[in-house]
Amino acid sequence: MFQKTHLKKLAIMVIILLMAGLLFGCSGGDGNDESSITILIPENPVAFNGLVTDNGYSQALGELIMLSVSEADPYGNIYGELATEIPTVENGGVIFDEDTWSMTVTWTLRQDVFWSDGEQVTADDVIFTANKIAEDAWQPWVDYVETIEKIDDFTFTIYFWEGYIYPDYALMFGGEDFFVYPEHYCDGEQNFQEWDCETNPLSSGPYILDEYVSNDHLTFIANPDYFAGEPEIKTIHVQIVPEESVKKVMMLGGEGDLHYWPAENASEEYKIEGNLAEYVKSPTERWTMYLIPNLMTRGDRDTPHPFLSDVNVRRALRMSIDVDTILETTFLGYGVPQWTDLFRSPWDGCEIPRPEFNPTAAAVLLEEAGWTDSDGDGVRECNGCLTAEEGYVMNMEFAIYAEYGESLELAQQLIAENWLDIGLSTDLEIIEGAIMWASAEEGGLEETGEFEMDMWDDGYPGLDPSDYLWTYYYSESEWNYGMYANEDADYYIDELYTLYDEDRLWAGCELAKVLDEDVPWINLFSTLEQHGVSTRLNGVLPSANDSVTWNAAEWTIGD
Repeated sequence: MFQKTHLKKLAIMVIILLMAGLLFGCSGGDGNDESSITILIPENPVAFNGLVTDNGYSQALGELIMLSVSEADPYGNIYGELATEIPTVENGGVIFDEDTWSMTVTWTLRQDVFWSDGEQVTADDVIFTANKIAEDAWQPWVDYVETIEKIDDFTFTIYFWEGYIYPDYALMFGGEDFFVYPEHYCDGEQNFQEWDCETNPLSSGPYILDEYVSNDHLTFIANPDYFAGEPEIKTIHVQIVPEESVKKVMMLGGEGDLHYWPAENASEEYKIEGNLAEYVKSPTERWTMYLIPNLMTRGDRDTPHPFLSDVNVRRALRMSIDVDTILETTFLGYGVPQWTDLFRSPWDGCEIPRPEFNPTAAAVLLEEAGWTDSDGDGVRECNGCLTAEEGYVMNMEFAIYAEYGESLELAQQLIAENWLDIGLSTDLEIIEGAIMWASAEEGGLEETGEFEMDMWDDGYPGLDPSDYLWTYYYSESEWNYGMYANEDADYYIDELYTLYDEDRLWAGCELAKVLDEDVPWINLFSTLEQHGVSTRLNGVLPSANDSVTWNAAEWTIGD
């Protein structure tokens, strides 16, 4: 099974209020009920996990109904959910043989967890889920696992391939994307991404899915048999509301309790004392806004891009972007300038200097690289450059994804203006994320290389960046969208896969230096995980390590 291998104003307000009322009326629930809350999301959850669709809402709803083997809290503490404890070398759960560079991990599960049909959750369910993911969906750990052996109904051992160490073993069956599915209920012959059991799932978690009306709402009811005790909040209504303005009106009017990922202007209103909604954020930063240049010619994976393949051009582009102004004017200060992927502990001590904002120096770099404006039209052409034919005009397509909204559009325009100031012209595009990030088989623009410069936000969940860095920067990764290849980067990424913390810290810092030098991606700024929450809902604590619903069973309603 295992093998190597994201009055007009008044009239408008009246319309918005009517829309909010109509939308909320469809949910069949009262957001002010003392035993129920309403969560607002913009679109249907295609599934209840992030392996089928990584939109955030899917994982958040999955957390309501299904459990994982282990989880990490907002402060980075890993704890057992189905597991009785986290295996370590010290407690004997992890056996590491340095001579053969091999490892095994043994997990023991709780015996008081049951599916909503009365069947007990066992090791068979974990192994069944892992096998189906390996067969149909893939996760980074799949390449490292040789086999999983059932020891008894509540114990199993993971054997990793000899020569392959997996440092994130403690969260490989947890975090945002891994939920345990019932072997006796899900059809093992069906593809994991098309499971019938996904549309009408059994619950092992704090809530049970009671109703799902596509494009309208979902209703979850408290699980009376939840092993940690029935939640105090008896009903969670999830209302599908695409319009940000409507969600904001609902929250400020007391008809919503959690606004998933509000736009910056909504967050500003939620911070005003006396409103019925407030702004809550994670204790640590989570997301990074990136620019992803395709180092190869659009649609041609074998031919270097006429100018993005030149590292000095990439450095010039980074140097010419006024990140501070973008943060202040378009993102209303919701962000921190960030220039390296490794800005979270323990790699936050790698001392990678912030790149200088210096359009004049950027222009000099372009001149030295053979990109000059010989015809005086304000756009540079190749005149002695090493990466394009003579006279090639410095112009490219610059795309963002539509779902983020106005803030990202304004940022795109500011960056385009910054680049035009140094002689690069852009054709601005707004593309649906489903098209940008689809698989190569489905014509995804990034996986097929059909793009030049994209802009979106991402960042690694959990505590370990190894898989994230391998995914985007390793030369052999099919998700290395920019086609970046550097032997040193590959070496340091490989060196992250060890259980020795000092070696991992060294490798991460060395990798950060290489990426800073090569600029395969341009890091702009990082942000916190943030949500709008009603003043009556208590206990919501957003996390950089998991979905906001990670502790939904502990939420309460009160003054």
